[in-house]
Amino acid sequence: MQGLVPAAGRGTRLGALTDERPKGLVEVAERPLLAYAFDAAIDAGVTELVVVVGYEGAQIVDRFGDAYRDVPLTYVHQRERLGLGHAVLQAEPHVDERFLLVNGDNVFADALDPVVEAADSPGVDGALAVESVSREVARTTGVLELDDGTVTGIVEKPDEAPSTLVTTGCYVLPPEIFRACRLLRPTAEGEYQLSEAVGLLLHAGYTFETVEAGDRVNVNTPEDLDRAAALVS
Repeated sequence: MQGLVPAAGRGTRLGALTDERPKGLVEVAERPLLAYAFDAAIDAGVTELVVVVGYEGAQIVDRFGDAYRDVPLTYVHQRERLGLGHAVLQAEPHVDERFLLVNGDNVFADALDPVVEAADSPGVDGALAVESVSREVARTTGVLELDDGTVTGIVEKPDEAPSTLVTTGCYVLPPEIFRACRLLRPTAEGEYQLSEAVGLLLHAGYTFETVEAGDRVNVNTPEDLDRAAALVS
């Protein structure tokens, strides 16, 4: 199984920590943040990783080289940071099968095997790692639309959240996601949202299972670094 790790961002909310290095190389418990995403993907069965780099991306290439834990690494460059949907499209020439996507700034406490296993169920096209949040938090991210427990869509940063289940930056996606990403229109901020591309597949009849992600930290601030370090200690 192939894996995709988006890691193009600078991480401006980390302040001076990313003045001269990319977000993925900021350390959590004395290890680069990206190492946790790589480990999670490999432990879930990934045998090849495609890494999307951008800001100071050469540093990531220099740090990890062409393999990590004997798993080959392929790098693609996102020259303009235009959202996760745009990042995924940069990897299209290197991905030709269903793949596991793990955001490079996420630290998961639990293994991701259940997400992969859910996607392997008969009649299922993909899987989403999700978590339950307050409705206030749900208005700031991608929220699942549900019909009797079945995922029917995803809405990004809604004024009124249709549920309290949200995406977590971990997906198993079919290769058709690239076609869906090409159909996206930019948001008001000029970004192309992966959650909207998944929503297009759902509306086209594709089936996605959901799996509770367990404890995780999406690292955006210095305080998140402390929380992530506590999670892995």
